[in-house]
Amino acid sequence: MFFNKGSKESSIATRKKNWSSKEVMLLVALGSVFGVIYYAFVQLFFVLQILLGPYADLSQHILFGAWLMVAPIALAILKRPLAGVFAELLAALIEVIVLASPFGARVIISALIQGASSESAFTLTRYRKDNLFVFMLSGFFGGLFPFFYSALINDWFSTDLFYLRLILQLISGVLIGGLAAKLLTDALIKTGVLDNFIHVEQKNNAS
Repeated sequence: MFFNKGSKESSIATRKKNWSSKEVMLLVALGSVFGVIYYAFVQLFFVLQILLGPYADLSQHILFGAWLMVAPIALAILKRPLAGVFAELLAALIEVIVLASPFGARVIISALIQGASSESAFTLTRYRKDNLFVFMLSGFFGGLFPFFYSALINDWFSTDLFYLRLILQLISGVLIGGLAAKLLTDALIKTGVLDNFIHVEQKNNAS
């Protein structure tokens, strides 16, 4: 009797640690949808470059937060370690392999860095909180750490626009990768399509 009970508890714990097929399918769906959305923002990036003229290079920082959105959304819904990284990676794979992104394979490397950076905010809460502050902190980290990676490979440190680039990217991360992602998550929760994944308090908070 004692050993059977222990075995049952162990089995429950194992199931909680493992990803369910529904969770995997949701992650793939999010990654696929945002892969298309991210590609659309690439096209907007080219348009914005034309509009900004001599400051065309700043367009990537203005729109940067858009390429962070899927990580906090996936993390808020699934509350699983690495969900943000996997979601960003899947979106990048859709961009590169299916939609033939003009930026090529480097998008995948960027996605891993962006996903890990955005997820760090949720990691600090042990994946227990998904309020607006956590989302905006996710967008801040998602803009901050990838910026220094890009600054290193593009040699931005010695340029006059270094701090402007950084500020624009952080603002974009917080507002688009954080606030907009939170609003979108709440909107999805209200539709009821995520009822099998979210907790009761999440639905109440989104109301």
